[in-house]
Amino acid sequence: MKQHLTLPNQLTILRLLLVPCIAVLMSVGFPHHMLWALALFALAMFTDTLDGQIARRRHLVTELGKFLDPLADKMLISTVLVIFVWQSMLPLWVVLIIIAREFLITGLRSVAASQGVVVAATSWGKSKTLTQTIMIFVIFLVPSFSWLHYAVPYIVGVATVATILSGLDYLWRYRRFVL
Repeated sequence: MKQHLTLPNQLTILRLLLVPCIAVLMSVGFPHHMLWALALFALAMFTDTLDGQIARRRHLVTELGKFLDPLADKMLISTVLVIFVWQSMLPLWVVLIIIAREFLITGLRSVAASQGVVVAATSWGKSKTLTQTIMIFVIFLVPSFSWLHYAVPYIVGVATVATILSGLDYLWRYRRFVL
């Protein structure tokens, strides 16, 4: 069991544990609660970057990590986005597109993996992650910096387009698994 609790996996577990903490901070009403939630979100995103780097550099990639890392990412992003919808900070249709794309690509990866093919991240996938992260950061900041609300529709638009194009890119590259 100890071989599964590598440092990268511990960081991933920390990210999973941060999800409910972020959700609570986003949902309570005290001054600057969204900034505190943003700080934890930033920490969670940092653990995502760090765990991957450590796992690759130190050859600590495990089956548990391969399972937990994408799960933690999806839990973190989905939780934040759903709460943004609940708080009327983000339209439902945007979140549905983002979550649908995640389910679609996860399914594609599963089908490909069952045939021995690894669906690696692409530049479109990385662009999607970057634009969604920027979108989330900006939306977190709006309650404290109201002038940012003018930028939100544009940032949401860019993140949504990147999400759609990323999904289409994966579907095109790996169409042999869906056709």
